[in-house]
Amino acid sequence: MSTERRYDIDWLRVIAIGLLLIYHIAIVFQPWAMFIAFIRSNEFLEGLWKPMTMLNVWRIPILFYVSGMGLYFAMRKRNWMQLVLERSKRILLPFLFGIVAITPLHMFLFQEYYNMPLSYYSHFGHLWFLGNIFVYVLLCLPLFIYIKKNENSLFKRRLSKLMNNPFGPMTILVFFIAEVLLVKPQLFAMYAETWHGFFIGLIAFFFGFLFMYVGKSFWQTVLKWRWLYVGLATVLFGIRYLVFNTEAPGYLTAIESNLWIFGVFGLCFKYLNKPSKTLGYLSKAAYPVYIIHMFVLYAAAMLILPLNLPAFISFLAIKLFTFIVCFFIYEFIIRRVEFLGPFFGLKWSFNYLNRSKLQVSRDAKG
Repeated sequence: MSTERRYDIDWLRVIAIGLLLIYHIAIVFQPWAMFIAFIRSNEFLEGLWKPMTMLNVWRIPILFYVSGMGLYFAMRKRNWMQLVLERSKRILLPFLFGIVAITPLHMFLFQEYYNMPLSYYSHFGHLWFLGNIFVYVLLCLPLFIYIKKNENSLFKRRLSKLMNNPFGPMTILVFFIAEVLLVKPQLFAMYAETWHGFFIGLIAFFFGFLFMYVGKSFWQTVLKWRWLYVGLATVLFGIRYLVFNTEAPGYLTAIESNLWIFGVFGLCFKYLNKPSKTLGYLSKAAYPVYIIHMFVLYAAAMLILPLNLPAFISFLAIKLFTFIVCFFIYEFIIRRVEFLGPFFGLKWSFNYLNRSKLQVSRDAKG
């Protein structure tokens, strides 16, 4: 389990980022969109928000889980210095570049659309997630190195035994419940640049690593009991929707969130743990698309909303425009202009590195 490639984890990242794009597009058609600096449609689709409230409680936490899992895989072939360097290139560089060159673009479009004075300022925007991940790597790495060196420890054997039954994964819920009780977030899904987002992300990141470390027992359990987790999560969502008007007490939402995630883990492990050419392409495209999608979305809203189409047609058009243009920019600019790749989380290509070295050599010889 620890040495094979996990295609379902790659699919999870792709699916979660795809859902993120759809979620952000749905915000355009909500009456409160302008309060969080989104371009807003004059015609609303408040009914569209009902399924979004189900996704909202787990779409970001699952990305933190997957990021912790990714660190486990990255540690298999790297020492701590190589790992910090690699994460700096893949996470810190796009983060710093993004807050200077990417996130200001969609705020510029927002100002232009509403005839505000145009101004530039760097800010985290939607890239706050990357900053959190890099901090988690630095915080957790010493402990992860210690754990990883003790693959045959008593701790791993006991953890593996615990994960062998359907309630084993659910024992970690105590940490998520403690987080919401201590931090007291105003809204559970208010993750961006909040202490709640930081700590829930840290917990999910840690256990994402631990689930890969413990290996087979966890994954066989979520595979076997996936419908139990989905069923319990559905019941809790029903309670949250019908009794609490979608905003249940934090401890209930924390439980629901993780039950959805365990169910999704099991479903993806069952159906998506296999290679495909589509996955090979999308897994590389997902990160750059995540970085650029907000300013493309704002551009789509600027172009399509003034056409005064029916709201649902506008939603579909903005969604289509955003996905097509994001992949166009990825395919024909980010992917092909090789020096841009690292600023969007891609690795340097060997061809580009070799050409660069050859050019330096020629310059040195005069």
